[in-house]
Amino acid sequence: MCGIAGYISKKNLLKENNVKATLNLMRNRGPDSKGSFVKTFNDKELGLLHSRLNIIDLNNRSDQPFHADGIYLIFNGEIYNYIELKNTLKKKYNFKTNSDTEVLLRSYQEYGSKCVDHFVGMWAFAIWDSNKNILFLSRDPFGEKPLYYHYNSEGFFFGSEIKYIKSLCKKTFQINKCQINKNLFLGYKSLNKTDLTFFNEIKSLENSTNIFIDLNLRKKKQKYWKPKLNINRKLNNHEVSENVKNLLVKSLKLRMRSDVPLAFCLSGGIDSSLLVSHAKKTLGKEISTFSIIDNNINYDETKNIDLLKEDLKCKINKINLNNNSEFFFDRLEKLTNYHDGPIAVISYYLHSFLSEAISKQNFKVAVSGTGADEIFTGYYDHFLLHLKEMNGTNNFNSSLDAWKKYIKPKIRNPIYQKSDLYINDPNNRTAVYESNFNLIKYSQNYDEEKFFEQNYSRELLRNRMLNELFNEVVPVILKHDDLNSMYYSIENRSPYLDRDLLEYSLTIPPNLLIDDGFQKKILRDSAKNILVDDIRLDRQKRGFNASISSLLDFSDKSVVDNIFDKNSNVNEYVNLEKLKKDIDFKNIPNHISKFIFSIISTNIFLKSDILK
Repeated sequence: MCGIAGYISKKNLLKENNVKATLNLMRNRGPDSKGSFVKTFNDKELGLLHSRLNIIDLNNRSDQPFHADGIYLIFNGEIYNYIELKNTLKKKYNFKTNSDTEVLLRSYQEYGSKCVDHFVGMWAFAIWDSNKNILFLSRDPFGEKPLYYHYNSEGFFFGSEIKYIKSLCKKTFQINKCQINKNLFLGYKSLNKTDLTFFNEIKSLENSTNIFIDLNLRKKKQKYWKPKLNINRKLNNHEVSENVKNLLVKSLKLRMRSDVPLAFCLSGGIDSSLLVSHAKKTLGKEISTFSIIDNNINYDETKNIDLLKEDLKCKINKINLNNNSEFFFDRLEKLTNYHDGPIAVISYYLHSFLSEAISKQNFKVAVSGTGADEIFTGYYDHFLLHLKEMNGTNNFNSSLDAWKKYIKPKIRNPIYQKSDLYINDPNNRTAVYESNFNLIKYSQNYDEEKFFEQNYSRELLRNRMLNELFNEVVPVILKHDDLNSMYYSIENRSPYLDRDLLEYSLTIPPNLLIDDGFQKKILRDSAKNILVDDIRLDRQKRGFNASISSLLDFSDKSVVDNIFDKNSNVNEYVNLEKLKKDIDFKNIPNHISKFIFSIISTNIFLKSDILK
């Protein structure tokens, strides 16, 4: 994992100290080395900046910008199958390092921009090809690694973080007020429907996308991959479970390649627990895990974590939440400022404690279960979508009976208690933005925009899951996981975000995804004799979360006055006085808890230095 930044601009637009200042900003992402390559042309200038976190081939021979044969590369991420690619490429090319960086460069030399089709990995990279005078940038299939850019008539500027672009340009970018309103009143699922960010004129390069810039500043974008539903009705449960198991183990094995110590983020749910169990039992690795503990009954997974510890005899590090208000505000301010925008939900505040603890014990890589919910069904909403798919089939009655018996009693959100929600109205998307809670009534100036989604599939369940994976849920997780990890110079990896695994999952008939009240039925069956049954067969969905009441003492008047200060910047967007009057601080419901957290982080962002 590293930091990258760069530009093609009019000549003499940037000063040398812009580059130096930006490299200093990049030290968290790459504390082990930094470097730059600047080249001038007749009326243009090119700059490539890199800061390195040593993960593969720790020798400085692999420092970047890396170059060979007129090709210059800066790269953030990992090409996990670099050994296999190197074995093919070394028949033609001489290799001087043991790094995936050199494999990436030689792969481009061999395959051109189609090199991305050969990679198993996560990446955001920029290649300057002096033989063609083309700057080629790419982002991985799932958008695991960030890449932002600013484009105008004077130049093209890019970076792993928005602050790098601001530093290079020495320009103040105006805040995108629409994004602020969407984050507050629609929630984080609304933020990645397009390439917009919290700043006007700065965009995020979409997942699985290449972009090309020439010396005339002409820009071309190219989508190199899009998932397609290709259901194979002949598949049976046993065959599918075995194939999913093999693909997941293969993905995990590749993602455990590292020349530095590696740890696991463990929530206690099936996703991360299965990864840890496969690492220990299937791959025979000694492992260490890190878990957040919240005493709130809705989020406490101590029981499952202790079961796993007993079963695997592994080292589990538990991190208890701190509800000291002064500590909370101070920490959230540092995180929000580093993230160049509001922290979406409490989960990502909590995740920062994992990254900090992992760093303190000298681990440099953290593995998480991101993506399993969206690939194999993991949310209560998926049961209702599944009932819609089963309606009119022989599986419907048994599916409905199991939902009523096992799932409905666990659901707190009233909209998810309607078994016929999508049967009666397939276009209902009330649950996505949780608009049934009517937070918009606290808005000062926002007219709620019409919901829209991408069309990936005619099957409603899978289309929603793919939207969650690429446009709603996972992009926000990846953004905050990346920035939290980089704040502490940790690389994060996600074995479920594997192209082969996803493409295979899209061949599975919908009746196999959920059965007998079990979501992730295939994943659970694939885990038999690997994951302890008390976790494998646990139907309760807790999630990696906490209540705002676990972090702040609302009996303290100064805490309440601080949050609902009418003079705060966020009052431009939220009627804080009206909201304060409506809240019972002794019994804060989940949707208000999330709203309060969003207000706090948004207010911090609106005061941050990046806006100056």
